[in-house]
Amino acid sequence: MKLTMYLSKLVGTAALAATVPLVAQAVAIQTVSAQEITPYSVIVNSSGDGDIRPDDALTLREAISVVNGTLPVDALSAAERARVTPAASPSINFSLADDPTIELVEPLPPIMAAGTLVDGASQPGYGPLSTTDTMVTPVPTPVVALTPAAGAEVLRGLTITADAVTVRGLSLYGFSSKHRSTQTTPPADILITHLVPPVDAGLPDPPGWRTLLPNEDSDAPVGVVIEDNWLGMSPSGEMPPVEQMSALGVVVFNGLDTVIQRNRIEFHEGSGILTAAQAMGMDVTENTMRTNGVAGIPDGIRLDGNIDGAQIHGNLICGTDGSGVFMFKPEGSARIYGNDIRFNGRRFRRAAIYLMGNGHEVTENVIQHQPGPGVAIASYPRSEGNIIRNNTFAALDGLSVDLGHNDNSGIQDFQRKDGPNPPRNSSMRRRDTANAAINAPEFDDYVFPSSGGSATLSGVADPGTAIDIYKVVDRQGYYGALNEYVTTVSADETGSFSVDVNAPDGTLLSAIATDDVYGTSEPSAITAVGTLGDGPTTPAMPSCEIAQDPPEPEPELPPEPLVLRIPRNIHFALDKSDISPASAVIMDEIIAVLEEYPFITVELQGHTDPRASNAYNQALGERRALAARNYLLQRGIAAERMRIRSFGETQRVSSGSGRIDYARDRRTEFIFTDTRGLDIIYENLETDLQLE
Repeated sequence: MKLTMYLSKLVGTAALAATVPLVAQAVAIQTVSAQEITPYSVIVNSSGDGDIRPDDALTLREAISVVNGTLPVDALSAAERARVTPAASPSINFSLADDPTIELVEPLPPIMAAGTLVDGASQPGYGPLSTTDTMVTPVPTPVVALTPAAGAEVLRGLTITADAVTVRGLSLYGFSSKHRSTQTTPPADILITHLVPPVDAGLPDPPGWRTLLPNEDSDAPVGVVIEDNWLGMSPSGEMPPVEQMSALGVVVFNGLDTVIQRNRIEFHEGSGILTAAQAMGMDVTENTMRTNGVAGIPDGIRLDGNIDGAQIHGNLICGTDGSGVFMFKPEGSARIYGNDIRFNGRRFRRAAIYLMGNGHEVTENVIQHQPGPGVAIASYPRSEGNIIRNNTFAALDGLSVDLGHNDNSGIQDFQRKDGPNPPRNSSMRRRDTANAAINAPEFDDYVFPSSGGSATLSGVADPGTAIDIYKVVDRQGYYGALNEYVTTVSADETGSFSVDVNAPDGTLLSAIATDDVYGTSEPSAITAVGTLGDGPTTPAMPSCEIAQDPPEPEPELPPEPLVLRIPRNIHFALDKSDISPASAVIMDEIIAVLEEYPFITVELQGHTDPRASNAYNQALGERRALAARNYLLQRGIAAERMRIRSFGETQRVSSGSGRIDYARDRRTEFIFTDTRGLDIIYENLETDLQLE
């Protein structure tokens, strides 16, 4: 049932069809890792794809079949046999003389031989490091690319069913699926699983999906390594056209101790990394993950199934349409630490990290520029013992840590949570609130006197808890982002605490409490040292650059006011969301301005005329905003500079019901912001009006 729920989220609810032979076919494909086969080193010299036959060209499809032991070496031609040699462990290397892009006409065979290395780094010309300045760890630019052939539907680039397989130095993009009447199994650049699923999954139970779900006898691939690849984009590094985007990056459907490291994972319709049935011990590290979730599951990393022992650390997760990391009813606990998670929530106002379950640790992350909380924890299923400490928060639309409460059950509550909780006032609060409703600390006063740049803070919290004190930026009323760790003090057996801090007059402070059993609280209301001023703020500069100590800035003169006459809207045909040639001209003017002034950000607001239902118009408005956003993305405008909102029919520009009135309503508006705080002059154009 877990998988069926997951697929309905992935591709939408669909009818189930009794196509039993597909399952039987999938069950027949098993790993050959335990069989006695001769390991070979194979060199691919042809970028072609199609039927397996003896000729002068050795294709990737043939190489996988040779390594798997399903294609005998003596069935190859003499020229092909010259590229196959016995080896200590199986490997697939590349020496493509012409076009290094392999266009697949149908799915490749799964990699079933344990210890196989698929090495794109073996291709001549591999090696120059990417110069992208936002990368966590520079990844060499790949030469060999895998993508579907024109007009071909290929769900997956590589499918791995064996232990200790390594995939290195490849570009994979364009792997997706068409909508069909039955469910579709996960389309992805790389799928890791014990058993190759069929394309169509709308099968009744039994036999159905339970035949494919892992059980005690299932051989989950152990120790698969995905490293130094570019997933979701070609070696050019540009965003693919919409029709060539991959649905998902790496799907760990069933795997143990999977390692996903030093990859660029960008431009996916859904999540860059997604787990399903089992991903115990998964290690995700040093990946650059940008602009994922632009049309489907919106989160950068989505964790489902058994994720016990998983670690996510040292990654950049930026420009995602939803949360950076999102959990959905996982089993086991995970550690999320040392990541740079910023400028996410471009389409959905979600928390940067959304937790469900027990015992997760979120530590030492940089979490900034999120239109929602920093870390949100679900109240249902019951979630306790989640530790949130030593993180750096800034520019949040919500609390740094937000514990959900069962009474708040709307969709926004499950995506963004519900703001400050009241103090625990009954034993039932332990059961109906995340982290067992551990109380936020309460300072004894809103302002503490200072002397010589220091002050003594006092307050109360749950007895025995560790109280972390933080400096605060981005004050929002009584609360603000926990920006800089100051010190830790323990509450005594009565819950009282007192601590000396070094802080100049006007410093704003807040605190969180952590109990070893129940986890971390929400932040306290702000207190101040000396004077309760407005406090500092963090500029919303449009950058995914890694947090680091910058060089000392040189003195600068105040910026000159920016005066631009810039188009503010484009228009659409009735019930359409595609960009017309006339609208493209306006879009190109907007792009020129955004390229010239990198400190400008933009919110894209989709609108409709009043006809049709509210729900339909809300969805149509979002499609129009997405169409404009995709146009900008395709031309190199970074996702972190844009946000999407749909207003449907709620903000008409006219009150009439004529053809011109409705044409004016059908629009996407561009709300520009100069992050330096300066004004912009707008220009409303109607050169692209499309009458019915």
